[in-house]
Amino acid sequence: MKITFYTAPNSSAIPVDHALRELDVPHERVVFDLQAGTHLTEAFGRINPNRKVPTLVVDGTPLFEALAILQWLGDTFGVKRGLWPAFDSPQRLEAVSWTTWAYTAFSPMLGRFNVAGSEMVPEALHQPAQREAFGKELQSLFGVLEQRLTGRSVLVGESYSLADLVMSNALAWAGMCGVKPEGFERVQAWLAAALDRPVVREIWGD
Repeated sequence: MKITFYTAPNSSAIPVDHALRELDVPHERVVFDLQAGTHLTEAFGRINPNRKVPTLVVDGTPLFEALAILQWLGDTFGVKRGLWPAFDSPQRLEAVSWTTWAYTAFSPMLGRFNVAGSEMVPEALHQPAQREAFGKELQSLFGVLEQRLTGRSVLVGESYSLADLVMSNALAWAGMCGVKPEGFERVQAWLAAALDRPVVREIWGD
């Protein structure tokens, strides 16, 4: 199987980069400079019409959207390596649910929070009242995770999996945006363990 990974530093491709390394998947890498716009080419547009990373090409077939890539990597490589539940197991339903939750519930709320007041967003778009509301909702989502981790050290199954990888990357981004699970002891302990892996240090640094 030939896999080409289109990526860029400090981008939404980081979780896929993390997964490829954790799974030790052989692949070629094409690294774009997003600031220079090296991804905005007709050639890349034929692979991904959105011209965004992450993107994989698997034996000539494009696969884009980070969540789709991560779940495919789990099914294709993660089961054999013990990092993703088998297709017919109940735990796979949980893994799909929590990884999807990270991308459809937590991450969009973090995006709204940032647009409402981040220094990286034009001040004209800032909405302090909305930022406060979104911040409260993020704390509520931390509470959902806290409940899930009652009596557990990982999100799914009995050991670290791609579900933990996906969620911990989402929370790592949140921490960089100033949103941390303060007061949620189980989330803090789980996150510290999930980020204390050699591959994480390779990608995120210390």
